[in-house]
Amino acid sequence: MSSVSLIDQIYEAAFIPEVWVSVLDQMAAASNSAAGTIGVFSDEVKFFASELVRPSWEDVSVKNEWSRGSILSMMHAMSPPAAFIYDADLFPAEALAANTVRTDRVRPLGIGGEIVSFTVLPTGEVLPVAFERWLHDDRPSEQELAILNEYRPHLMRAGMVAARLRMERATAMTAALRSLGLPGAVLTSNGRALAVNALLEDLPHIFQSAAFGRLAIVDSGADQLLRHALEAERAGHSQAVRSIPIPRRTPEDAPYVVHLLPVRRSAHDIFSQGDIVLAATKVDPAAGHFPASTLIGLFDLSPAEAKLAVHLAEGRTVTQAAITSGITVKTARSYLERLFQKMGVRRQAELVALLKSTAVIAVEQHKN
Repeated sequence: MSSVSLIDQIYEAAFIPEVWVSVLDQMAAASNSAAGTIGVFSDEVKFFASELVRPSWEDVSVKNEWSRGSILSMMHAMSPPAAFIYDADLFPAEALAANTVRTDRVRPLGIGGEIVSFTVLPTGEVLPVAFERWLHDDRPSEQELAILNEYRPHLMRAGMVAARLRMERATAMTAALRSLGLPGAVLTSNGRALAVNALLEDLPHIFQSAAFGRLAIVDSGADQLLRHALEAERAGHSQAVRSIPIPRRTPEDAPYVVHLLPVRRSAHDIFSQGDIVLAATKVDPAAGHFPASTLIGLFDLSPAEAKLAVHLAEGRTVTQAAITSGITVKTARSYLERLFQKMGVRRQAELVALLKSTAVIAVEQHKN
């Protein structure tokens, strides 16, 4: 593989992320390294990696073990190196010894240290590129470093372009929501706002900025439900709650429902994985009563759960609602627990108050 051809692939990877793995494998082979990794580190980690180390990095990422070490904070604090450097020459020995990702995860694979370089993106994220070394051939030669450094400017340039494209995609998503009249934002799976449209910015009594660029909901109950939904999404739970009711704070306010739409892209796309579109829907109290079918769409309820919610909102007890629905009281209580989880409340009275505050009281005529 000629150097010109590999450089072309590096720039291709900026637009077609799947190409990164081939680029990393070729560079690892050329430098006698065991594997290669490229990632974006901030409040979460997204990466591409060679097959040898990918399962380890995936497990570390899911468990957020990156945040427990000092290496990432050191990269944020130091000036980015102008070349690839053996990690023992860049980080203190005690920091490397305390890096459990290194000692517990990849050391059993026969891997020792790393050749590493990184840059800081305009977003504040760190873009590291690392090549893991075999234990039996750990410290790289000057020639092996020179091979990697030939490609370093192209790697960093392609990475920064890809990051910029990610931000452009996020902005385009929020603009599309605005054209539909929907306040919206694009979030990382940790809740950090990548882009927010003007309609959402005009709702400071509902949404606010929090620490580390996180988007928060002013109502504490709704914000807690948002945090739980994001945690479930990060853990890969397909049944995660993705519709969150926001009750009105004053009689003059309108209630809202927030919908979370995960952006599904190719596996381990370091510049898009984990992005979530947040769209806020205003519930108009003047619109009158809503049928159970609307409850299903607004709050991710099953038909049976929505039917029970309707009866409870009409003032029935759980026993009365069960009889009216034709189910046992035990089943009704099971549905009630699911309603609590999905709507972020703990008691039946809170559930009924929430339904009434959002003007979602479905009064349907049940014909015999």
